[in-house]
Amino acid sequence: MSASCPVCNLTLPLPQIQSHVNSHFDYEDEIDPQIANDHYLALQLASEPSSSSSSTLNETPFHNPLVKIIPFHQNDTVASLLRSQTKSPFYRVGNNGLIHLLKTCLDSKSKPLESNTSLLSSYTDHYQSTKEDKGWGCGWRNIQMQCSHLLSRDNDFKRVLFGGSNFVPDIPSLQRWLELAWKSGFDVSGGLHFDNKVYGCKKWIGTTECAALLRSFGVRARVVDFAPKESRSMYLSVPGSVGAPKRRGYGPMDRYVVKKGESGKEKSGCSSSRIGKGAVLMDWVWNYFSDNRLNVSSGVHLTNKGPLYFQHEGHSRTIVGIQRRLQGTTFTPQYNLLILDPADFTRGIEKALVDKRGWEGYLKRGAHTLTCPEYQILYVDNGIAVGEELEQLKTIDAHFVEF
Repeated sequence: MSASCPVCNLTLPLPQIQSHVNSHFDYEDEIDPQIANDHYLALQLASEPSSSSSSTLNETPFHNPLVKIIPFHQNDTVASLLRSQTKSPFYRVGNNGLIHLLKTCLDSKSKPLESNTSLLSSYTDHYQSTKEDKGWGCGWRNIQMQCSHLLSRDNDFKRVLFGGSNFVPDIPSLQRWLELAWKSGFDVSGGLHFDNKVYGCKKWIGTTECAALLRSFGVRARVVDFAPKESRSMYLSVPGSVGAPKRRGYGPMDRYVVKKGESGKEKSGCSSSRIGKGAVLMDWVWNYFSDNRLNVSSGVHLTNKGPLYFQHEGHSRTIVGIQRRLQGTTFTPQYNLLILDPADFTRGIEKALVDKRGWEGYLKRGAHTLTCPEYQILYVDNGIAVGEELEQLKTIDAHFVEF
């Protein structure tokens, strides 16, 4: 027996209808009718026989790029994933979110005569690691932070991400979406490093995997490499896989993970001799949040920019802003990154920001802390790719910035 959902009119088996209806009310915002329609269309396409799918696909003006790029023999997989994906639990900070609390805290420390400027991303939720993913899940948590921002941004992202579900999925669901992205031709070489399987596994992932997952929905995810000049050839050695090393084939994250017991390497994998590289990365992050504007007034500014997925050895975090102080007669800039770490507890961050005490220890990181030999950053451009551009997104290349 089956029944129709009273919210979106989707027909589902009777045992599934209650949980489906409840899912419409798991989040505060009312579901967009267009989102419900796109979700319905995706499911309808997946349930149609392959003989009729081709003409339907060409004649129907679908808004979800994922539906267009999934091979027809995988339609059942898409439909199953759309039905089974689960919303990730997380701690919601206040009514206006964590970024608003951070802005309030920064505003309270600003002094009229100081040349201090803070630039913040727009809305982003913090997703903390739990005991289930401690030690390996930071990459997935940063994907969740990135998606929380995208889903708050505009209806285009809501429409395409995760079949129009309008929520951030949990790690197992994200793992299945990544496997589907690989099977659909996104970062094929990267997928081979994982044998095209991450579901149910405690495997490290990084910016490349985040890019593949987001690009499979038409999201214009871009990767930037920060490394010495001699590292450039290593990034270009494996087409379609940004982080894959030239001589070793352990996977895209291999160059960012320090193996225990390796000779000749520090435990942290970082070198204090490369401290000067911090200025290069800080300048790039400042230009990103300031939109390359030369003159930005003092104070705290909420930008329209999204957060940055920030990868380095053994860990990844999310950059949600940057501070700049102009010092001395030469007005030399001193920077601090504002970073959310999946390893921190959200309640602890919230309390520190509300109390306006101890929050710097959670969020602020100066240039002197950027001592790792290489970094990667992922950011998202506006708009949704379709057609030929979507095909081009299957190959993940990176912009190289030399230290």
